[in-house]
Amino acid sequence: MDGQTIVNALILGVVEGLTEFIPVSSTGHLLLIGHFLGFESTGKTFEVLIQLGAILAILSVYSARLWQLATSLPSDATSRRFVFGILIAFLPAAVIGVMAHGFIKEVLFETPALVCTTLLVGGIILLWIDRLELSPKYTNVMDYPLSLCLKIGFCQCLAMVPGVSRSGATIAGSLLMGTDKRSAAEFSFFLAMPTMAGAFAYDLYKNRNVISTDDVVLISIGFVASFIAGFFVVKGLLDFVSRHGFAPFAWWRIFVGLAGFAGLYFLG
Repeated sequence: MDGQTIVNALILGVVEGLTEFIPVSSTGHLLLIGHFLGFESTGKTFEVLIQLGAILAILSVYSARLWQLATSLPSDATSRRFVFGILIAFLPAAVIGVMAHGFIKEVLFETPALVCTTLLVGGIILLWIDRLELSPKYTNVMDYPLSLCLKIGFCQCLAMVPGVSRSGATIAGSLLMGTDKRSAAEFSFFLAMPTMAGAFAYDLYKNRNVISTDDVVLISIGFVASFIAGFFVVKGLLDFVSRHGFAPFAWWRIFVGLAGFAGLYFLG
């Protein structure tokens, strides 16, 4: 393992942390940047397993809120309904993710042009949604009905196509179904915890026999970088979204998609 590979792992870890919780597709960014850097991970495990850093980042930022939820579960029906809603929203991705795991990793992850296309299309859709004059019915994640949580969970499944964005799919779906921007982003944060933890555990299990010592070192580097970058993104994202909406992320997706196509055309 040479120094450039370590630098690449560090770069990708930072990119993961910066993009995981914003609607621009962290996986799409990792696959495109990895393609142009010539970075190849065993079984594409690096791109999934470094998400552990982002998981710990959101857990650290929301530790007080999570503790409050945990301690109130026995006595507070609203807390129990919210936690149940998160689990219901997680269920579709858990089932479909297991069933389609091989196809996702072996086909979709290996198609950079698909990533560019979904980044572009997703950016246009997000820009359209951000400009709609919506009238939110739900402004507090604790008040989301279970039926809405399940629908958001199905929206999340679209992100199994790299470039769609897990947070982008859940936020866009939430907005179209009557939530405001801040609570949509917050629900996406909470849903990320079981979703990313489940993806991490399942991918680690599936690739447990092929991961080498070098892979572990690279994943560890990416994990630390992802945690640090993700921590700062989570702390500031809700306020940013409240002030600026999602248009900046939509334009970024469009730029990256076009740049990716240009890179594929000129560099291969």
